[in-house]
Amino acid sequence: MVVRRCEARCCIVGCGPAGAMLGLLLARAGIPVLLLEKHGDFLRDFRGDTIHPSTLEILDELGLAERFLRLRHDRASAFSLHTTAGETVTIEFRGLPTRYPFIAFVPQWDFLDFVTREAKRYPTFRLVMNAEVTDLIREGEAVCGVRYRTPDGEWEVRAALTVGADGRTARTRDAAGLPQVAASPPMDVLWFRLSRRPDEPGAAEAVVGPGRFVAVFNRGDYWQIGYTIPKGGAADVRAAGLALFRRSVAALLPPLADRVEELQDWEQIKLLTVRADRLLRWYRPGYLAIGDAAHAMSPVGGVGINMAIQDAVAAANVLWEPLRRAQVSVRDLQEVQRQRAWSVRVIQAMQAFVHRRLLGPALTSTGRAPAIPAAMRLLLRVPGVSAVPARLIALGVRRPHVQSPAVAQDGAGVREVGT
Repeated sequence: MVVRRCEARCCIVGCGPAGAMLGLLLARAGIPVLLLEKHGDFLRDFRGDTIHPSTLEILDELGLAERFLRLRHDRASAFSLHTTAGETVTIEFRGLPTRYPFIAFVPQWDFLDFVTREAKRYPTFRLVMNAEVTDLIREGEAVCGVRYRTPDGEWEVRAALTVGADGRTARTRDAAGLPQVAASPPMDVLWFRLSRRPDEPGAAEAVVGPGRFVAVFNRGDYWQIGYTIPKGGAADVRAAGLALFRRSVAALLPPLADRVEELQDWEQIKLLTVRADRLLRWYRPGYLAIGDAAHAMSPVGGVGINMAIQDAVAAANVLWEPLRRAQVSVRDLQEVQRQRAWSVRVIQAMQAFVHRRLLGPALTSTGRAPAIPAAMRLLLRVPGVSAVPARLIALGVRRPHVQSPAVAQDGAGVREVGT
């Protein structure tokens, strides 16, 4: 079998938000980048579609925010949590210290198309679709590239740095043998759509009742709905039947009760198996994990895509200069983790609090609706303190600013070196 070979200064595995943004930033700095994506397109529904102010500010620093916001999108300036017992609390994004005090809802495929289109303007960027990575290439303890498969055959790419941005089931992370710790979120999520009428308010909200929790997001001509179930409970929900599931949705969301009959088949309802973990070490010589590959986030707060993008910015800030010299040290990789690990732990601690104090009791309750935890009510009502949850969700912790340069360069990009 003929194996073709190529070289790149940096090989990024996975064209999700982290991989696409890192590819753009490095190519913008004149670094030859090969970005490998195992799928043939970005069209996978019910992915992270919430673009938070932190990401909009990063796009603004790149001069891209105005153009990005010309894409069709919906906005939420607040998020409300209701219980079936009549309690309500609201997280307000209005008034935060940002030019973009709202969450933008944009299909992730549109976001990835936008970022990769921008990256393709630079001659040192190359994106290969339908490229499935099969293994890392090692020399002793160091990673020096990957093997991947395309419809055209087998390839090996040698790189000064390989970045694993291949998600929560990352093959590269597993192949690198990096240690991790995992939490135990109490839930999984069933995602589906119901139609939306033009005159309906465009709120983003969640409703909690006994044994049930549902989040609703305005997506223009439809509502995107996340129905939270106990961990591992999808088979039981399906066994109980679609009719019972529709009745449960109607009970939680009375304004949409006249549309639950749109759910005619379980194929319309997608399961998200919720994971929350983080690597204790994000790197080994020649390899770095970022985004979900380094820390799978719970869907609470919708922060995963934005944390991944912040990882990419921090990595580009630290690594563009070592990559230009083709000399990336372990100390450089340690610095990326040092800049990002504390932020990840803070956000995961916030998510764990919501799991423990709200979602866990809600999903195990069989009687009356669980109350909103007193600590959460207090946090959202005390002046000066009430903005903390909104800031964590909207802006994150220690958001990095773009520091990598923009270099218009005609230098060599990825090059084939024979078979």
